[in-house]
Amino acid sequence: MHTIVAVLLAILGVVPALALAATPCDYAFPSDSTIAWDCVRMEKGMTLESRFGFAWVDVARFNRMDRRHAWPGARVRAPRDLAQVAGFEPLPRHHAPADSATRFVLIDLGEQFLGAYEHGRLVHSFPIASGRPGHETPSGEFRIDVADARHASSRYPMEGTSIPYPMHWALRFHCSRSGVAYWIHGRDLPGYPASHGCVGLTDESMQRRYYGRPAEPRVDDARRLFEWAVGDSTRGWKAIAPIPLRIVGKAPLPRAAGR
Repeated sequence: MHTIVAVLLAILGVVPALALAATPCDYAFPSDSTIAWDCVRMEKGMTLESRFGFAWVDVARFNRMDRRHAWPGARVRAPRDLAQVAGFEPLPRHHAPADSATRFVLIDLGEQFLGAYEHGRLVHSFPIASGRPGHETPSGEFRIDVADARHASSRYPMEGTSIPYPMHWALRFHCSRSGVAYWIHGRDLPGYPASHGCVGLTDESMQRRYYGRPAEPRVDDARRLFEWAVGDSTRGWKAIAPIPLRIVGKAPLPRAAGR
């Protein structure tokens, strides 16, 4: 079924249509002042791997995007010195408010990055896609309290289908007064705020299953965070020992075309 869906999405032209949307080049992040880069267009037949070699993972992190969005015609941020983005990490390696916490999560909306801390020390960091304008991710102090490895949206379908959007490796951190739940979960990352308020991390395994790309999933940040938070890959909904979460900053808005 999911393979059929992937083929239909390609036939319907979903991917080419998305190429007309904004790209990472249209956004500015605080850490941009530390790394020189140029906006380059992905040519036909080009991939992040062919363009940047073994550094493609670092370049993807720097762009806050996944490989599926680096299609022909897409514009990406190309560092002038690839060594500058090796293990790209714009978050502080030590976060004092987390010193007394066994586990602590910091999300910087301005940087579009999430950090997982143990007793104040950064142990994992991942690029994210937070809420787009009109569906902003709330900021402030929260607690991750529920985990669901195979969660699915009850409000939004996958584009062009009636299939509930898969939210695998989901960690709930907030419920609004109107009953809307906010989760950290796996999704596709286009390189800019794009969600309905949740915080998305790369899940290439989900993308391969539902969209047919990439052929060989390698980046599964959502699963890695889930297993760090929960301690296993339990697939059912369950309450977990609360993990403090701090969300700071403001998501970037697109600037004028070009750079």
